[in-house]
Amino acid sequence: MSSCDRGVWFAPEGLTGTELQAFAQRVEELGYSTLWVGETFGRDPFAQLAALGAATSSLTLATGIANIYNRHPGVMVQGANTVAEQTGGRMILGLGVSSPAIVSKVRGIEYDKPLSFLRTYLDAMDNALYTSIPPASPVPRVLAALGPKMLELAADRTAGAHPYNTTPEHTAMAREVMGPEPGLYVEQKVMLTDDAETARTTGAKVLKFYARAPGYRNAWLKMGFTDEDIDGLSAKLVDGIIAWGDVDAIEARLAEHAEAGASHVCIHPIHPLEGQAAIDDAVLGALAPGSAP
Repeated sequence: MSSCDRGVWFAPEGLTGTELQAFAQRVEELGYSTLWVGETFGRDPFAQLAALGAATSSLTLATGIANIYNRHPGVMVQGANTVAEQTGGRMILGLGVSSPAIVSKVRGIEYDKPLSFLRTYLDAMDNALYTSIPPASPVPRVLAALGPKMLELAADRTAGAHPYNTTPEHTAMAREVMGPEPGLYVEQKVMLTDDAETARTTGAKVLKFYARAPGYRNAWLKMGFTDEDIDGLSAKLVDGIIAWGDVDAIEARLAEHAEAGASHVCIHPIHPLEGQAAIDDAVLGALAPGSAP
């Protein structure tokens, strides 16, 4: 995967601030280019990335993603510009519409026509007032995109797309839709275990949360999974979305993404026994860029 940059995606809500800084330093030490953090109901991603920026020196910091329904467009610009300026430009702003399960049911915010809302949101960001010292260069924006229309918007208006919970076949489709130039920052869940029962049991627990989101269900159906696969969290679904096995098996999946057109793959380590909240340093070390064949 020499032609494909490699980063790490992590959900750090189970770590203390001190532990998270140590984790970021470890990711940097291993040679990964970028650390992506999500946003659900935990820490504010911009405050979190600012702290990680102070603890690292070269690691790029990315939101994967910051929820556009949670923030006014001007506030989003403020957060991204602040982190970028304070870290010497080590910031990628991943934006997305999240899911009605989070936005509407939990936050109580109206969730309607997300594609149109995001298009208008980008316009407002472009026109937002920012009076502090700006970063040396504009913060790259990427969109959480699964379907063709969102991928087209990502290609037309931003630096690229950040697909999540997808397959190499989806990566190929995304590259075809977007064309050769935009960045394609693909998340891939990985689990270092040869035990099929362990991998599929833990994997099903991880994917259960996402199976409730209409966006992922629709995307998975288009990838060839069935309603039965999704409702039953089948072995086919787990094997398709999570790369598990020995290092060679996982590397083969990452290579498939690169060959399909990914410009960056962010591995999302899943602990075989504890899921996505725990650090599995073994898989981080084994898949580090310096270790990759």
